[in-house]
Amino acid sequence: MDFRTELASFLQSRRARVQPEDLGVRPLSGRRRVPGLRREELAERAGVSVDYYVRLEQGRSPNVSEQVLDSIARTLRLDAAERAHLGHLTRALRGGESESDSGSGSGSGSGSNSVTPQPVRGGVRILLDAVGDVPAYVLGRRLDVLASNRPARALFVDFDALPTAQRNVAWLHFRHPAMRELYPDWEEVARDTVAALRMDLGRFPCDDRLCALLAELSVSSAEFRRLWAEHQVRDHAHDVQRLHHPVAGELTLNRETLHLPAEPDQSLVTFAAEPDTASWEALRTLVGHPAMTV
Repeated sequence: MDFRTELASFLQSRRARVQPEDLGVRPLSGRRRVPGLRREELAERAGVSVDYYVRLEQGRSPNVSEQVLDSIARTLRLDAAERAHLGHLTRALRGGESESDSGSGSGSGSGSNSVTPQPVRGGVRILLDAVGDVPAYVLGRRLDVLASNRPARALFVDFDALPTAQRNVAWLHFRHPAMRELYPDWEEVARDTVAALRMDLGRFPCDDRLCALLAELSVSSAEFRRLWAEHQVRDHAHDVQRLHHPVAGELTLNRETLHLPAEPDQSLVTFAAEPDTASWEALRTLVGHPAMTV
């Protein structure tokens, strides 16, 4: 992965979103060949020299300070996920550890992410089975599905029956036909998935399996290539999702992502319906059916 290109494209895409008038900056004279802020306008507002910012955008200033990054992030109106991603990319350029690696306590550096196991603790597996009719799974690096309960396998797909490389949310959304049919708002869900996957690229820059996944999806899916080119980044968090299940019918579920404190690279993701609704009743009925298969 060329992280100089990744950083340049990310910053350029964010400059394109912001107009000088939005920041109270007087636009520079001359023909504007690209949308949004020019490098000179951004540098002036962020309090850095134009040459310094150009070198940063080109990946030639990996040792940029956090204060400068904060100033650029404020100027570009980056949200928390985008600011974190900017920091991940600059650390990847200088070969440092990502935040998740340095805080994991496992001793795994950024160069060993691809081979570091992601075991799910026994207590978490017990919790998965204890949440009753609520579909839930454990998500790891690369959006890998590391463990799931029976309701989740009935709602989505029989994860346990899939090859390990295919137990991945991004792979399923773009390569599994049943998953596409499951989401009436597939485009929105796919965009959220791509944004979360890009966040992981910054966190784990030397993950060979992640790079292989990106390569496969880029070759096999024009839709993935289009969404990847948007350079959106966000954490896999919470939202309301609509599903059209072949057995349960129309469902409206609240997705919640709970980060596991002892395993910073793992999250428990649940899909719950409002009590005493049609979706709640449909989920209870669905548990008695076998999981969707490939």
